[in-house]
Amino acid sequence: MGLLLYSIIGIILAIVIIIFIVIYNVLVSLRRNVDKAWADIDVLLQKRHDVLTKLIDTVSGYMKYEKGLMTQITQLRSEWMNIPQNDVQSKINASNKISGALKSIFAVAENYPDLKADNNFIQLQQSITELESQIADAREFYNDSVTQFNIRIKQIPYNIFVGMLGYNTMPLFQVSSEEKADGKINLNTNN
Repeated sequence: MGLLLYSIIGIILAIVIIIFIVIYNVLVSLRRNVDKAWADIDVLLQKRHDVLTKLIDTVSGYMKYEKGLMTQITQLRSEWMNIPQNDVQSKINASNKISGALKSIFAVAENYPDLKADNNFIQLQQSITELESQIADAREFYNDSVTQFNIRIKQIPYNIFVGMLGYNTMPLFQVSSEEKADGKINLNTNN
């Protein structure tokens, strides 16, 4: 009888260990997918910031009366560069602010015909437009990955092990309220 009991306990213990390993591997896989998706966005955001430097240099000569806007963009770029890599929510917030500021630059550029005709400005505007499109695509992939991860860590039996493994829900990369204000651009640079 004792041997049978030990066999049953051994089988149950083996099943629990196998379940734990499967759950652990699924969670690690989902989390790494989220990390990869964020890294893809981060690379695109870095490219956008590199182009921003060139855009600011090009636009500054033309927009002499828009110093507040140029200062705001420069400050936003610096803030973004100083955010720690693992502070995803702060990077998301800063990125949304920069997207809004870029819309302001392009809107104000309409008042400067010489700037609109400048080949360098046109190329930079096209580069930024392309990068914004790529960021939107990467944001969609990131949000899909985060949603899968967040759903999984709330499901039984995964939710039992989540606390032990130190996993928490991840933030979605949501569109800022400024971007949602379809076509409304805030040119007030006294924020």
